[in-house]
Amino acid sequence: MKERQYVIISPCRNEAAYMRQTLDSVITQTLPPALWVIVDDGSTDDTPAILAEYAARHSYISIVTRENRGHRSVGPGVIDAFYAGYEMVPKDRFPYLCKLDLDLDLPSRYFEELILRTEADPRLGTCSGKPYFVSPQSGKLVSEGCGDENSVGMTKFYRVDCFKQIGGFVRQVMWDGIDGHRCRMLGWKASSWDEPELRFIHLRPMGSSQKNIVAGRMRHGYGQYFMGTGLIYMTVSALYRMTRQPYMIGGAAMWWGYLRSMVKREPRLDDPRLRSFIRRYQWSCLLRGKARATKRLEAEREPYWRPLPGD
Repeated sequence: MKERQYVIISPCRNEAAYMRQTLDSVITQTLPPALWVIVDDGSTDDTPAILAEYAARHSYISIVTRENRGHRSVGPGVIDAFYAGYEMVPKDRFPYLCKLDLDLDLPSRYFEELILRTEADPRLGTCSGKPYFVSPQSGKLVSEGCGDENSVGMTKFYRVDCFKQIGGFVRQVMWDGIDGHRCRMLGWKASSWDEPELRFIHLRPMGSSQKNIVAGRMRHGYGQYFMGTGLIYMTVSALYRMTRQPYMIGGAAMWWGYLRSMVKREPRLDDPRLRSFIRRYQWSCLLRGKARATKRLEAEREPYWRPLPGD
């Protein structure tokens, strides 16, 4: 069905250790993609050979190769690679798109379930399942503890009309948080669900960075500062993260990354209206709880929802 066709865009660099699991889990979906554009962002391992192998077997896989910049670049670099793939997608052909990392193991009905949920709610602009990782200590699956109010960065499933209206992704750290706030500001909904059919394994734990998990969490703190998050909300968020793995150090690194950025007066997102909107929402979360605050805001912003003609 044309109404259910979707395109996946996957930026990747040196993912040979993980990518076969992702490739296989997408290929075996009950509803596979109509097109999968994989952007090799200058890999120096076996990634190009593995991509060539899978592209030869599956006609809907298309490979875009970029020059090696000499290092892994999270945030802006990932989004630059994403847009190198997005430019190759025929315009207005697909109603859905997904930015998908190549270090995930997805359940077989993942994309079919997401499409069913967007069909059930016309205001649902972006959504995802929840990431889990395997604990090195116990071998058990552990939730990464992502909130319900946005889709997660490693698998951003979008209604294309919503993606266009929010202006796509910003080319900066915290792109995967800013997009959800822009959705709500325009009257769309952003959601993720922790349910068995949508839980997936993140083979590289979130925030581990190209260096180590402390650097990754400090980068997250800077990203929160850049986005416009207030100090009180950031402090509460960091204290909560101290109760999740890696205990204490992860939340502390996030808070220090934010505080250091504030002291250095690093530049912030050049959208004062959105930054103000984010801070009001965050105060509401502190006062009412995130679930009630999100539901209240969605109701308030419904009059601002303007689907594109033909929706």
